[in-house]
Order: sequence, then C-alpha cells, then structure tokens
Amino acid sequence: QLWESGGGLVQPGGSLTLSCRVDGSTADKYSVGWFRQFPGKEEREGVSCISSRDGSTHFADSVKGRFAISRDSAKNTVALQMNSITVEDAAVYFCAAVESQYYTAMFPAGRLNHDLYDYWGHGTQVTVSS
Repeated sequence: QLWESGGGLVQPGGSLTLSCRVDGSTADKYSVGWFRQFPGKEEREGVSCISSRDGSTHFADSVKGRFAISRDSAKNTVALQMNSITVEDAAVYFCAAVESQYYTAMFPAGRLNHDLYDYWGHGTQVTVSS
C-alpha cells in the first residue's frame, strides 16, 4: 500500500513537500512515481519518478527546475519537493509504485506513463491560492 501526505493550501511562489510511504517488507524493490490529476480531468499526468535501483530520476517538462524527488530507503518514503508553485500546479497528487524490473525495462520517457504503475495511493490535494 501507498500513503501520501503533505498536501494543503499554498500561495503562488511558495513551496510544499509531499511524502509517499510505501508499506511492505519488499518496498525497496519498487520504483515510485508522482502523478497529478487536474479538476475535471480523468487522466493522471506524470510529474516525476525515481528508480529504487540506482536513484535515477525523471521530471515532466512542466516541473523541471522547480520540483525535486528523493527517496529515503530507511523510512520507505519518497518525497516530492515542490518549489516556485504556480496555480497550474493545483491538483490531486498521487504516488504510485511498480516493480523495479519493469521500471528499468521501460524506456525513460515511458517511466512517467501512468499505465506502467500497478499500485496507487489515494491522493493528496494541493490547492494554490493567494
């Protein structure tokens, strides 16, 4: 199971850190991605992902240079640090996991495709308002 936390209300230009906890004794075998779903939209947009094998990361163009992703293997958590937040970042944010063998086999651009991921959290809301 996956559990997101850290969502809330933030002002434009502000920062927020989301956390995803991966439960289970084999959590270190899963690579994790962050996705977001905008109001009125069904599709989840890939934001960032991180490999459990080598720590390599990928970011959507819309967040490059503003967001960072990191993994704490001791705590089985993956954090998404969001900086210079804009109103366009307002969404429900989900973390998702996939066994690292499948993640590694996927070409890099495909690692932000939601179809790759098997396990999902329930989401955390990020609201951006002044």
